[in-house]
Amino acid sequence: MTSFAETEATLAIAADDADRADRRLGLYLTLPAQILVLFIAVFPLLMQLYISLTSWSPLSGRGWWDAWTLWNNFANYLNLAVDARWWSALLRTLLVMAICVPAEFLLGLALAILFMDNFRGKRVFYSILLMPMMVVPAVAGYMFFMLFQSGGPVNNIASAISGHNVAIAWLSNPSLAFIAVAVADIWQWTPLMFLILLAGLLGVPDDQLKAATLLGANWWQRFVTIMLPRMRAIIVIALAIRLIENFKIFDTLYIMTAGGPGTATETISVFIYKLTTNDLSWGYVAAIALVVLISLSVALGIAIARQTKRREAAS
Repeated sequence: MTSFAETEATLAIAADDADRADRRLGLYLTLPAQILVLFIAVFPLLMQLYISLTSWSPLSGRGWWDAWTLWNNFANYLNLAVDARWWSALLRTLLVMAICVPAEFLLGLALAILFMDNFRGKRVFYSILLMPMMVVPAVAGYMFFMLFQSGGPVNNIASAISGHNVAIAWLSNPSLAFIAVAVADIWQWTPLMFLILLAGLLGVPDDQLKAATLLGANWWQRFVTIMLPRMRAIIVIALAIRLIENFKIFDTLYIMTAGGPGTATETISVFIYKLTTNDLSWGYVAAIALVVLISLSVALGIAIARQTKRREAAS
């Protein structure tokens, strides 16, 4: 019995040693990738925090490693709290999100429902529908910049329909420029919403829909009681992706209006770009970018946590 027990103990020790050796080998193999991730993600973040606590700029005559000599504690963050231009840019960004994302969601959902059925030419229309999403945002911005010129196709079509000469200065009017930017964003990114929502709809079990039909449920009842609950996670993902991307809108907007006329369409991304390239206030820009990063991360974390709790409660 003693010999058997000693053999078991020896085998257990050998197994533990082998397990530790495997873990050590795994650490050694992944160490280069971990160091790379640390360098790519953590180092720039720490550098950004460091610069945000200074008044350093490329014209200060010092390298970024000497930015500590221009230390200003939390002055950049205090200035951000009372910067009217920052708050205006934030409100415009939220307004763009409030207009574009719901419109893209509703249009994408309607198209996804339409494409659930088979019809002639479905593949052709499917390909055409996805084309805007494949256009480079800067190119899309230039396209709509030309479309909304005073002598552009939009005014030409309006003139043909109304029978009168229409020469609306879309991009020179603060309100109309905002509408033009929203139209461009909706045109380009509705296909992405459509693609994600269509995948969610096609994932709804067909037998449940057939059973509900046999029980006398109409289309709306099937949609509300079966499709939407099954798609909740997909909808959250789709909205999260578009909200985050829309918050960062830059290429299309800058090509079309450069934030103008004046600052009428200046969003956070355009505001940061102008501060970086025109004013060279890199310490202030670092503080703004850090606040935006933390705010988006917290908001996304809360949304994911709520979705996880709902899923656990449902199961």
